[in-house]
Amino acid sequence: MKLDKIMELDKQYYMNTFGSRTPICFEYGKGSTLYDTSGRAYTDFLGGIAVNCLGYGDQGLIDAISGQAAKIIHCSNLFYIENQAELARELNGLSGGYKCFFCNSGAEANEGAFKLARKYFYARGQDRYEIISAKNSFHGRTMAALAATGQEKYQKPYRPLTPGFKQVEPNNFKAIEDAVTDKTAAIMIELIQGESGVHPMDKEYVEKLRKLCDEKDIILIFDEVQTGMGRTGYLFAHQMYGVEPDIFTSAKALGGGIPIGAVCAGKKVASAFEPGDHGTTFGGNPFATAAGLAVFDIFEKEHLVENAGKMGKYFKEKLTELQNKYSDKITDVRNAGLLIGIQLEDSIAKTVFNKLFENKILTSLCGGNTIRIAPPLIIKETDIDLFINTLSSILEEL
Repeated sequence: MKLDKIMELDKQYYMNTFGSRTPICFEYGKGSTLYDTSGRAYTDFLGGIAVNCLGYGDQGLIDAISGQAAKIIHCSNLFYIENQAELARELNGLSGGYKCFFCNSGAEANEGAFKLARKYFYARGQDRYEIISAKNSFHGRTMAALAATGQEKYQKPYRPLTPGFKQVEPNNFKAIEDAVTDKTAAIMIELIQGESGVHPMDKEYVEKLRKLCDEKDIILIFDEVQTGMGRTGYLFAHQMYGVEPDIFTSAKALGGGIPIGAVCAGKKVASAFEPGDHGTTFGGNPFATAAGLAVFDIFEKEHLVENAGKMGKYFKEKLTELQNKYSDKITDVRNAGLLIGIQLEDSIAKTVFNKLFENKILTSLCGGNTIRIAPPLIIKETDIDLFINTLSSILEEL
């Protein structure tokens, strides 16, 4: 179908929640390259916003999901599901000994984390329900996740918000310490705020949060929806910080493009959920968990977590060279592995983003002035060189 027809159908039948979309429709992909309906090739440095960790057309993933589809796609969680149990074991073994609950998205995972934190204290007869998160954070668009998201532009149309949530300045330990009350149940942070411009939390700040939570018996939750599954050069970003949370959430890359999310909790906290406390129709189904198992298998065989760390280091080095050359245009470069933010001078950010697209390079613009890069973990130095050379040419012209 031609693009103009697709756009016409979208306008007529689909709710306009995504605004003015980029006028393009992708038909297929291979490796880190996407092809549109006119056959034009684009190098993907966005990865479906940190989702397509294996790139496109990975044969191992194709075989896993097609094989599972031929057997059984869905069955109720009233019955045991082999893939579900095996994927929970993978997350337990590689993330430090957590029990899991599978759902369908990052927002769902975060909702589950909120419920688990509140249930933990309810089960102990304690009236503790407040959840503290950070300003400029993003935790999802469902109602409780929205209440935790520290961005007024997302919250304003949906007030009154779910009560019991408050936000403080990120990377400011005194602010969060002052916000704690005898009603505080949990503190939730993104170790790297992705949607607001790729802003990492300081290691000392995260360590102090862990100590505070231990002293005050507060549940520490890390939203690892974007930072997890190898993105930072570690399986999960909390391993990079050397700080263990009580609960962490995962989604995005967990299924390599197939919708799946997970709430992972230490056994003490996980035991607060009892039969009937939480549930899902589709979460952890045989099809989605087959995809998750394939992702772990391919990660191990192709050393993709290590590649994310190696390529992230190379990318940062090349971007730093560009920053030194164009210091009046690139104001900062922030990264952890292959989650990268290139902060630009405000007046040129939108232009640079558009020109990258004109040169068939896919990124996103977030935080108003930052090019966010979250490519498939399979990218090579040649892909990075293409990006650097293209960006250099764009900046030279401005």
